[in-house]
Amino acid sequence: MEPVVRPFHEIVQARLDELGENPFAMANKASISYDKLRSVLRNDGRRTDPKLEKAREICAALGLELYIGPPRETGPVERVEIAGEEFAHIPLHQAMLSAGAGAYNGQEEVIDHLAFRKDWLTRMGLAASMAGLARVHGDSMQPTLWPGDMVLIDTRITEPKIRKKDRRDQRRAPVYAIIDGGEARVKRIERPSEDVLMLISDNPDYSPEFRQGDDLKNIRVVGKVVWWGHTVKE
Repeated sequence: MEPVVRPFHEIVQARLDELGENPFAMANKASISYDKLRSVLRNDGRRTDPKLEKAREICAALGLELYIGPPRETGPVERVEIAGEEFAHIPLHQAMLSAGAGAYNGQEEVIDHLAFRKDWLTRMGLAASMAGLARVHGDSMQPTLWPGDMVLIDTRITEPKIRKKDRRDQRRAPVYAIIDGGEARVKRIERPSEDVLMLISDNPDYSPEFRQGDDLKNIRVVGKVVWWGHTVKE
């Protein structure tokens, strides 16, 4: 499930509708300036996005919570305590992510769970209810990812950042789980511009793939890979 991001003015209007109030009446009831409400609800080009303090005042007046801090759970998560440490269960899905040409996955049901320490998830900025696990097959991401490796995916991060090429920037592109033409894959993604994606393999035997124009419609980013674990086979 992907998080729903709504503009601030839509949130305010929806809350007013829920309360059965108009901006003027609400301003009088909540002892807040009518102009503050009106400025974020205007339907013309003069509507403004509020600064943090103003947003806090509006939310307080409407009985809404404005929260800034570590990610909080947005769904049910099974927790377990082991030796005094709290763990959260993250689902392992049936889907296999291909580190190669791509593999079709007909089903994505949960087949198992893996427990992660809750304090580690918090340090990593992860919400267990918005994370998932899958296994990798194929060799295109070697030596980083090997067949059978398990990857942890943050499903909130579905928009690769635009990063223009700079020789001074030696950072490697992030790894993402994607659906490419109906096939589940795992690749590094470079995004040099708004309408261009580069799918990059770590294995030098595989050339970069470019997606642009109409081809971008065939790609859905499932999430960013934030951790992986190797399976050792003797």
